[in-house]
Amino acid sequence: MQAVSPTQNLSSIIRPSKPRLNQMTRFAVRCVYRSDSVQFPNGVGSSRADWQSSCAILSSKVFSQDQGSGDKSTPSASDHLAAAVNGHKTSIDLNLVPIEKNNKPQPPSPAPPQKPLTITDLSPAPMHGSQLRVAYQGVPGAYSEAAAGKAYPNCEAIPCDQFEVAFQAVELWIADRAVLPVENSLGGSIHRNYDLLLRHRLHIVGEVQLPVHHCLLALPGVRKEYLTRVISHPQALSQCEHTLTKLGLNVTREAVDDTAGAAEYISSNNLRDTAAIASARAADLYGLQVLADGIQDDSSNVTRFVMLAREPIIPRTDRPFKTSIVFAHDKGTSVLFKVLSAFAFRNISLTKIESRPHRNRPIRLVDDANVGTAKHFEYMFYVDFEASMAEVRAQNALAEVQEFTSFLRVLGSYPMDMTPWCPSRED
Repeated sequence: MQAVSPTQNLSSIIRPSKPRLNQMTRFAVRCVYRSDSVQFPNGVGSSRADWQSSCAILSSKVFSQDQGSGDKSTPSASDHLAAAVNGHKTSIDLNLVPIEKNNKPQPPSPAPPQKPLTITDLSPAPMHGSQLRVAYQGVPGAYSEAAAGKAYPNCEAIPCDQFEVAFQAVELWIADRAVLPVENSLGGSIHRNYDLLLRHRLHIVGEVQLPVHHCLLALPGVRKEYLTRVISHPQALSQCEHTLTKLGLNVTREAVDDTAGAAEYISSNNLRDTAAIASARAADLYGLQVLADGIQDDSSNVTRFVMLAREPIIPRTDRPFKTSIVFAHDKGTSVLFKVLSAFAFRNISLTKIESRPHRNRPIRLVDDANVGTAKHFEYMFYVDFEASMAEVRAQNALAEVQEFTSFLRVLGSYPMDMTPWCPSRED
């Protein structure tokens, strides 16, 4: 049974079955919703269950009138049923209007006003057991999927083939959150996602740090000596370069978009001369065997992910918070020292500073009649600092930063990931 709002016409969802089509044509069903006919006995009458019950009553009432006797004064069983459903009266006025024998057309009833869409209509908040939808880049078995599960346990993970698709999934209400990597302890920053953070209007609402545990995967029965190629994400290949050499593998290294995608590619194409660098979960999902476990060059291999949402969270001071900002200046990088001093004077620790090219104006030309024209590269600066926007010192620091910059945007103020971590341990 379809749930409808009070402003919708219930007759649009009543569908008589085909065996009773000829019998049903003698009656016209009209459901009237009027403000004076709505009753709220014991506070009942506005729930979804009441509307579903009313629809069922209407169907049974049509059938009972079709089967009933010619004595219209005698109340039928369906009338008693309509009077009390689940212990209370129905709040909907249901009228059955017989069609005139002369088949005169009935005047059409005025259409009810259309209810505007709300946030609840587009994407209901996760409640009553529904799952949070979290977008990530990659295929099942990717490290991003594990990060999404760590950030939001029991969530519905939505794989996306590109980072930008994950951003769009949240913006278009296909997903409630996105979990995307921004930096790795060995490979450095993921520049693509820093650029997308500036391009899109999502907010950082949290972070999660995931230890990376690489494995060398191949089809069952394949030995390392038979391998001629190893495929994986470029970061994974660089993080296992020395270990692959120590294993004595004379193989070519090819980069693909995703670690788990490499495992899926080998499994689907039955490649017996190719291995993949991916997680142990990817081996289980795609039926591969683990030829070597823990092949990352450094055991302190951690990837930091950020959690993105359409709305920011309210910053607090009862737990450690981190704030991420991005800024730029028309006169170049000369103001960087002044910006950093605003945090140093207030004893605010910076955890990261990253520069990216200013895409709107990548080069600034300075003309001098004596020495000629100088070309300066313009940059955007991303800064993470350990303070909550609810703290006065952070607010004062950003107020001072705003005086020195032409552009300033707070990407998010969110709780820090303080979970313990053990190197070389796969979660």
